[in-house]
Amino acid sequence: MAGKKSPEELSAVELERLLYARRRAEREQRLRRARADGRIVIPDPAADGAPDEALIAAALAPAPRRPFWRWLADRGLLLVEVAAAVALVAILLTLWSTNRRLNTELAAAQAAQGQALALPTATPAPAIGVVLLPGGHHPPLDGQAPEPGEAGGIPEHLMPVVNAYVAPPIPTPGPETARRLQIPALSGDYPIVQGDDWEQLKKGIGQYAGSGQPGRAGNVVLSGHNDIYGEPFRYLDRLKPGDEVVVSTERQAYTYVVEEVRVVEPTDVWVMGPTDHAQVTLISCYPYRVNTRRVVVFARLADGDSG
Repeated sequence: MAGKKSPEELSAVELERLLYARRRAEREQRLRRARADGRIVIPDPAADGAPDEALIAAALAPAPRRPFWRWLADRGLLLVEVAAAVALVAILLTLWSTNRRLNTELAAAQAAQGQALALPTATPAPAIGVVLLPGGHHPPLDGQAPEPGEAGGIPEHLMPVVNAYVAPPIPTPGPETARRLQIPALSGDYPIVQGDDWEQLKKGIGQYAGSGQPGRAGNVVLSGHNDIYGEPFRYLDRLKPGDEVVVSTERQAYTYVVEEVRVVEPTDVWVMGPTDHAQVTLISCYPYRVNTRRVVVFARLADGDSG
């Protein structure tokens, strides 16, 4: 036993190897005894492999095909959805094109009328009889009072006053009647009609009945739509101080110079009040296609251009 070492002389690695060898020998001895007693059955390799082969075959097998009618139905539904989307886009494009064409035709007709129309004159009035600025984008409903949401944003508490309001009669024509409006900065040329109710504003720019006469001391109040009936005042908010506004009568053209552009509430009717100097006030809805407020342009008669 001279070649053997005592446990105290062995290193940690050698002790681990010795312990592992002893445990392995004991385990093999127990297995031999169990086989001898018949307690261990060696499995049949063929039997163990059968389930694995079946699983592999099932995994590799092609998926069952869907019925043809179901495939056809899916394709049909897809085609219907595509057709509906295309139809919706076509309808929207048609509506947009029609609206644009109508506005263009109305603008052309109004420009042609601005060359020859002789329109009624306005008689100055000392006070304002309205509670809401002209404009709005909803016609009055026959036989019933308009709802706030159907009347172009009229505040509900003012509805009784608006419903009771009767527009003044349109005066007879005269040689000093405003009949044409030109805005060079916007390349605009429009006819002016008397009155600023729903029907009158279809025809062009409407003068508030009772406002001043061109070229004289007083406030000439003119209103127009911004997104319907030719869109005459669509770009009114682009005017700036110094731009010119020309108002013509049967006899003479008067040049006004823009002094201020302001956005106000629909109830700010003070902008329509009389003035002690010659002024023209242009009014339209704002913003474009929203129309919850009003854009107002104030212009004063140019020096030396009075009647």
